[in-house]
Amino acid sequence: MPTTLASSAEFTAFLQQHAAAAVYFSGPDCAVCQVLKPRILELLQRDFPRIAVALVDCAAAPELAAQRSVFAVPTLMVYFDGQEMLRLARNFAPAQLAEALERPYELYFA
Repeated sequence: MPTTLASSAEFTAFLQQHAAAAVYFSGPDCAVCQVLKPRILELLQRDFPRIAVALVDCAAAPELAAQRSVFAVPTLMVYFDGQEMLRLARNFAPAQLAEALERPYELYFA
């Protein structure tokens, strides 16, 4: 089950607690966000189980989204050792995510 983040402190703590993390920024009125979220979560759980997942509702935490320069939803950010490694925004498919993560994930967890 993904963690829900609502503040910058929670975001920072989440990154510090997990070597690999993915954070999905979405909005309640975003149809694309709602359709894509379960597909992304399933992909991460199935193919990349060592990546911790968190969710951010940009309507509930607009300051956190702004601090992370998230100005379009959905946005998915992937971190390794607290450093942003990948950012996908607006129109992206789970297949793009899988392709982008495959090699870094293998190298990091080998």
